[in-house]
Amino acid sequence: MSALIDRDEFPLLARAPELVYLDSAATTQKPRAVLDALRAYYEHDNANPHRGAYALSARATERYRAARERIARFFGLADADCAIFTRGTTEALNLVAASWGRANVGAGDEIVVSGAEHHANFVPWQQLALERGARFRICELAPDGRIDLDQLRAMLGPRTKVVAFHHVSNVLGTINPVREIAELAHGVGALAVCDGAQGAPHLPVAFDQLGVDFYALSGHKMLGPMGIGVLLGRREVLERMPPYMMGGDMIEFVHDDRSTWNVLPHKLEAGTPNVGDAVGLAAAAELLDAIGMDRVRAHEQALVRTAYERLSAIEGVHVYGPAPDARSGVVSFTVGDVHPHDLATILDARQVCIRAGHHCAQPLMRRLGVAATARASFYVYNDESDIDALVAGVRTAKELFGHATV
Repeated sequence: MSALIDRDEFPLLARAPELVYLDSAATTQKPRAVLDALRAYYEHDNANPHRGAYALSARATERYRAARERIARFFGLADADCAIFTRGTTEALNLVAASWGRANVGAGDEIVVSGAEHHANFVPWQQLALERGARFRICELAPDGRIDLDQLRAMLGPRTKVVAFHHVSNVLGTINPVREIAELAHGVGALAVCDGAQGAPHLPVAFDQLGVDFYALSGHKMLGPMGIGVLLGRREVLERMPPYMMGGDMIEFVHDDRSTWNVLPHKLEAGTPNVGDAVGLAAAAELLDAIGMDRVRAHEQALVRTAYERLSAIEGVHVYGPAPDARSGVVSFTVGDVHPHDLATILDARQVCIRAGHHCAQPLMRRLGVAATARASFYVYNDESDIDALVAGVRTAKELFGHATV
């Protein structure tokens, strides 16, 4: 199992050959192609787009437009103006909750989420329900860690306004049947909102065929820069949404007593846009397209299968979530009574980087019966030697904490 992209293509990894980076679910490392695209934009085309009547501003405008079209094409969205740039998945989901939610959810209505949501797809809906007097309902998980479709089906009704769910769990790696959940939501006239933060980097996403109304994602989890994300949406829903923020570029006319709004996507992108990072994300999409998302998926499955089997074979290690073939590139686990933070510290001393904590999913931690887990996550630059280092570090932690080794 060699890496899909050589470590030398990632300057940080190239400078630290002993570093084992297993925290890609939090953020990925950045390849030269993305860094070069960022640098080239700022060195050759940097200006404020849309507003300038000079050639440099026109070039910046064109780069921004081209980036949007490239990203929309990568995600199978034919109408590029329905790709709304945000700072990331969190802002994208808050945009939907604040704009669509406040305009459409009222007292007595129901909002449904799953018990495995990241806080970014849980708290905005919880707070909207509290603000509007709506009922906030949580669908539990099936034994395989996916949303329990039978329970979800039974929960939905004429007062259901929103069904918000994840494509891939950031803790368990479970992959939900997005189309089926969207059909259940639409069957009762509800909005289907999908958190794609962990789906977009790892699985082929064809938005126009997914059936959801919204799909939110972050660029930094798919080789792109931090500070850029995308809300993919259906035009008929986006057109009816009021602006999320007010300011420059999202207006049509500002009168003394009223204002009117610009067309999509500008209506939902107030202020100076993040052109450089949009260009960088487009470069990341280009690179991932060149690899092929089917190959990305197959590579991660092979790594996860090996990590799952080798970790599970260690006495005292408990791996959470479904079988390897039913998950994305994430393995969450605990080691006896070793606190995950202690485990992460021991691994860090061996230059192995993992995540430890509740992973912004405290409702799920309660359902798992733990306060925290350790999480190793894989991407295109990882290979089997990284799993060797992880397993060796876990064994060392067991020895240090007085557990029998296997």
